[in-house]
Amino acid sequence: MSYPTRQLPSHLRSQSSSFGGSQSTGQSPVLLARIAEKKAELASLKDLQTLSAGLADQMQMLAEKLTTLSDGTEAVAAVLSNWHNVLRAINMASTKLPKPKEDADAEKDPEPPLPQTLVRIPTQHAPAII
Repeated sequence: MSYPTRQLPSHLRSQSSSFGGSQSTGQSPVLLARIAEKKAELASLKDLQTLSAGLADQMQMLAEKLTTLSDGTEAVAAVLSNWHNVLRAINMASTKLPKPKEDADAEKDPEPPLPQTLVRIPTQHAPAII
């Protein structure tokens, strides 16, 4: 895609030739400075484009991690919403203990026997906590 070249009018040609004073190179120092400025601007824009692409990739990875975090939060919320029911079931199981046999051991140990479990969790105050 080439553009047709046009000749400048004579009054503009005379101004441009006397403006720069650099006839040997055919371009004025102001024009050369502007070209150098535009090249620097182009290099900066290319750097900006590269950095923007990197930032977009990082944002995409962050979005994926936030989706994973959101899914994990929903799972934790489901567990916590059921925790009250778990504590209530433990409390109900603890209140329905089998009646101890009347032995000589019963006189020595006046505490009610607890169900045979590996871990004891105090559930008397569970509704107040949750």
